[in-house]
Amino acid sequence: MESFTEENYLKAIYHLSLLSNGTVQTNAIAEKIKTKPASVTDMMKKLADKNLVDYIKYQGVSLTEKGKLTAIGIVRKHRLWELFLVQSLGFKWDEVHEIAEELEHVNSDLLIRRLDEFLGYPKRDPHGDPIPDQQGNFEESAVTKLSKLQPGEQGTIIGVTEHSAEFLKYLEKTGLTLGTQISVEDINPFDGSIELLLEQKKISISKEVAKNLLMKL
Repeated sequence: MESFTEENYLKAIYHLSLLSNGTVQTNAIAEKIKTKPASVTDMMKKLADKNLVDYIKYQGVSLTEKGKLTAIGIVRKHRLWELFLVQSLGFKWDEVHEIAEELEHVNSDLLIRRLDEFLGYPKRDPHGDPIPDQQGNFEESAVTKLSKLQPGEQGTIIGVTEHSAEFLKYLEKTGLTLGTQISVEDINPFDGSIELLLEQKKISISKEVAKNLLMKL
C-alpha cells in the first residue's frame, strides 16, 4: 500500500504523462506538486524501488504498468467521489475538488465498487472528465477544444480541462456549463477572442477560456 504522498506523486506523473510522450521531467513534477526538485528525485527513487516508475537520472520518469494502474485507480476514486458530492450531497462543481483530494486516498476496493454501483456506473464526473471502470478502462469519446472551432460551427460543452474554483464559477456565471449548446459566431483576429451564440444571447470569451472547454460536435 502506498502512502498519501506516494499516491499524489503517481497521480501527478500520470496527468503530466498525458501531455507528453509518456516521459515526465522531474522539474515538471516539482512544479505540479509544488515542492523542490531534490524532493522529487528522492521520491522517484522510492517509487522505482517499488516498481511503480522507471526513473533514469537526467532523462525523466515514466510509470510502469503497475504504477499506471495504481494512478488510474486514484483518478477513478477521485472522480467518483466528486460525482457523489455533487449528485448526492448537493455540492457545486466548484466545491468538490479539494474534498475529493482527501477522499481519493481511502483504500477500500469494496467501498469504491459500492459507490460506483450506487451512482449507476457513471462514465463522467461533474467536470466532464471520463471515469475509468474497475479495470482501468476509459470510455472513448471524440472531443474538440472550443478554441479549435471556426465561425459557423456548433456543439455541446461536455468537459473542462481547468478545474480551479475561480474558472468554474466564471463558467457558471456566464452560462457555459456542461450540456450547454453553443455556436461560434465570430473570432477576433487581434486577440483570438470568440463571440458565441448561447441560448439566443451573444457572449464573448477569451481564447484562454476557449482552450479549456471541451466540445462534442
